[in-house]
Amino acid sequence: MAGLIADPYRAARLLLHLRQEGVTDARVLTAMETLDRAAFVDDAALAPLAFEDAVLPIPCGQVILRPAATGHLLQALALPEDGGARVLLVGFGAGYMTAVAASLAAHVYAVERYARLVTEGRSRLDRLGIGNVTVVQGDGLAGWPEQGPFDRIVLAGAAAEVPAALLAQLATDGRLAAPVVSGAGCEVVSVTADGAAQRTPFFQPVPALTEGRAAVL
Repeated sequence: MAGLIADPYRAARLLLHLRQEGVTDARVLTAMETLDRAAFVDDAALAPLAFEDAVLPIPCGQVILRPAATGHLLQALALPEDGGARVLLVGFGAGYMTAVAASLAAHVYAVERYARLVTEGRSRLDRLGIGNVTVVQGDGLAGWPEQGPFDRIVLAGAAAEVPAALLAQLATDGRLAAPVVSGAGCEVVSVTADGAAQRTPFFQPVPALTEGRAAVL
C-alpha cells in the first residue's frame, strides 16, 4: 500500500497521544500509525498538521475528524481480528477513516452525500493502492441496503439518534457505532443487532451528518 508513514517519530508521538486519549485497541493504533493522514488532504499547507490531533478542512465544507475521534469510533466497532468484516461507513469525506477501516476489514462500503468528494476520493484510493473499498454518492443515513447486511456500521458524523434504517442493515452478529448528540453532550453509542447498547462519553468535536444527497457539489 502506498502512503506509508515517512516520519516514524511523528507517528509514534501521535500514537502516544491517542493512548492518552483512551484509544487502546492495538490493531486500530497500528493501522493509524501505518497510514499517512497527509495523503488525504490536497492543501500542502495542511500537511504539517497531519500528525497532530487536529480537525483538517476538506472541500464541500467538510472535515477530516481528529485522529482521536477516528480512533474512538473504530475502536467502538470491535472489528473481528480475522479481518473478515464487511463494513458500512456513513460519511466518506476525504476517505481517511475509510482507508484505516479498510486495513482492518475485508471490504468497506462508504456512502458520501457530495459527488465531488466521491470522485476525488476514488482517485485518491486508487493512487494509494487501496482496493477493498466501494464508495457511492447517496444518503448515508439511509445506508446501502443493496450491499447489506453488514458486519459493522460506523457513522463519521453525529446524529440525533441511531437511524433505524441502519440498524436494519446489520448482520445477525453485527455492531453499529455512532456519535449521538444527547442532552449532556455527545456519546459514542455502540449497538448490536439484538438491540443491546453501550454508551460512552465522547469529548471529540464531530460535525452533524446531514440527511439526503447533495444537489450541488
